[in-house]
Amino acid sequence: MYHQAPALRHKEILAAMGRGVRVIGAASIGALRAAELREFGMHGVGSIYAGYVRGEIDGDDEVAVGQAPDGDFGALTWPVVNLRHVLTLGVLAGVLDGARAAALLEELRAVFYPQRTMAAVRAVCRRQGETEFARWLAEHRSRDSHFGDLKRADALAAVRTALNGAGPSLGDTLPSPSAWETTNFYRWSNAFVRGCVDGLDLFTEDRLVYQQVFDPAYSERWTAYLEHRSLNPADGPGRPLEVRLAEATGRLLPAHRVFHPLVDLRDEASVSLLLAGESKQDRQAVARYADALTRAHHTAAGFSVAAVSDDLTRRLLLRVWRCAEQDLDVEASARGLVCGARAVEAAKRLVPGFLEEMAERTEVAGHGC
Repeated sequence: MYHQAPALRHKEILAAMGRGVRVIGAASIGALRAAELREFGMHGVGSIYAGYVRGEIDGDDEVAVGQAPDGDFGALTWPVVNLRHVLTLGVLAGVLDGARAAALLEELRAVFYPQRTMAAVRAVCRRQGETEFARWLAEHRSRDSHFGDLKRADALAAVRTALNGAGPSLGDTLPSPSAWETTNFYRWSNAFVRGCVDGLDLFTEDRLVYQQVFDPAYSERWTAYLEHRSLNPADGPGRPLEVRLAEATGRLLPAHRVFHPLVDLRDEASVSLLLAGESKQDRQAVARYADALTRAHHTAAGFSVAAVSDDLTRRLLLRVWRCAEQDLDVEASARGLVCGARAVEAAKRLVPGFLEEMAERTEVAGHGC
């Protein structure tokens, strides 16, 4: 459904394979992803997958189809791979020659994919003078509604492959996670970590950012986390943070200005340290801020977190941290946010909730007067 929603991401597939799941791709975006991720262990099936691997086709426009937004998964339009297939069948049947088939394919693929209906295919054929091919295709479709549906054939082949347990063993092909767990992977995976606490379903990243912004003692939490990472690195021997710092700078800079480790919110030990100062009231505030963000999405046309004013967010941080503009980078770094610019980006999600909270406090104060 990638017209109405983002296409399946490579990182989602890699994350599944990293948990030992065998992933098979075919027919559509699955075939494209399987071709792109075959060296990481994704198993591709079918002629569309083979076309991507050989470089005969590329891009998701080849397999894109229009679908209704109401949950009916049936294709309403013709994808290019199916059109190319039926044109090839037409050439083999003697209805077209190669040059006419190639010209007709270019005209058909020029039609925007959600508009490439059977009626549009017939109209293009008439315009190109290929009415005989249109009649031939209609006759075959009347006898078999799936005639020329290469995507369907490949999808069924993938289902049979899954049921038969065929395909390579993941253990033989999947590289070490260090080969694909990149900075972007951690950012993506962190965005989806969530849990139920005190009856509240909360994203862990929201809880972390809230603490980084509002906990007055958060610099102590971050230092404890840096010490934990130094003693428990992903690879190599653990050493005290002070030893590493002395080697790196001779202790000329604080640890938070030197070390910026990637945070993995899937790791319970890390989360426990990072949220050590969180209270029940904090979690309730995170829930309110999340609700405020949802309301902003629903009520403000075109709203997005990225569109929240940088200047407004910066002023919020300066107010909460009670620091001068020139000290913003240092304060952000001490809280694990690296620098002022990254702190602003992280804190934007809190702005709608913070503004609502300020407005409520002002209203209460007004009534008190």
